[in-house]
Amino acid sequence: MSLALLFPGQGTQHAGMLPWLEDHAAARPVLARMAELLAAPDWRERLADASWAQSNPVAQPLLTGVSLAAWAVLAPGLPAPAAVLGYSVGELPAGAVAGLYDADAALALAQARAACMDAAAPAEPTGLLSVGGLPWQTVAERVAADGLHPSIVREADQLLLGGPVTALQAWAPRLEAQGARCTPIGARIASHTPWLAAAVPPWRAHLQAQCWHPPQTALVANATARVEWQLPALQEAMAVQPAQLLRFDLCLGALAERGPRCVLEVGPCTTLSRLWNRLHPDVPARSLEDFQGPEGVWRWVERCLGG
Repeated sequence: MSLALLFPGQGTQHAGMLPWLEDHAAARPVLARMAELLAAPDWRERLADASWAQSNPVAQPLLTGVSLAAWAVLAPGLPAPAAVLGYSVGELPAGAVAGLYDADAALALAQARAACMDAAAPAEPTGLLSVGGLPWQTVAERVAADGLHPSIVREADQLLLGGPVTALQAWAPRLEAQGARCTPIGARIASHTPWLAAAVPPWRAHLQAQCWHPPQTALVANATARVEWQLPALQEAMAVQPAQLLRFDLCLGALAERGPRCVLEVGPCTTLSRLWNRLHPDVPARSLEDFQGPEGVWRWVERCLGG
């Protein structure tokens, strides 16, 4: 009987997310440190400014801080997780919960990761496009000549494409004419593609400078789509992740192999829990967004685990 955790990535932040957080003393130290890094004690109000909220230097520490603040509240009422998995920047709070480093270190790493990615972005505007309804390999082959690369594969027929904005805009109607569903993503850089290769060396240096501890919980690494237990392998997997294709479908499969009885998405959206329920319907998943506070989460997990 075990619990697995999912930690979402950018694009899920909004002003009304997890409104109960500040009511719990356990969350306040993490939220205070997050607000300090953002130089935004009024961070909830500022999320109404989409330009501010979607920028890397804001979104990455914000998602890391909110997720870890929520876990600080939830953890006393839940069993220790058997496995954890983060989506893109969500790998940083997942690493903290796995015991690799503490919450302050996770926030500092999120800030450094955002800076490395922004510094590596090419002068030409790049971004991401969600494409569904066609086999992801087929889409990748068709667009490759125009500098577009698969960024994240969520399902066999659902992926994010990354590359120059002009190429994404040109390909969206062409793919739709072939039966695809295309939706622009708010991200301003082509994360998880070779367009961010220059981010890897400085990001690797930040990771190597961090004080690490052996994992206490199984962590599925984004870059390898498997559980990594050795610190050098974990560090390198995190280092290459910003410029490497993320096979999140395979990551979810690796999490399923740990045999969880239920899965909890620790963050301000339902994207990952809904994806899990489509791919692994025999094991229930829910998000914190489904509940009005930690008590409902505790009761649901207890029911799932037969308590």
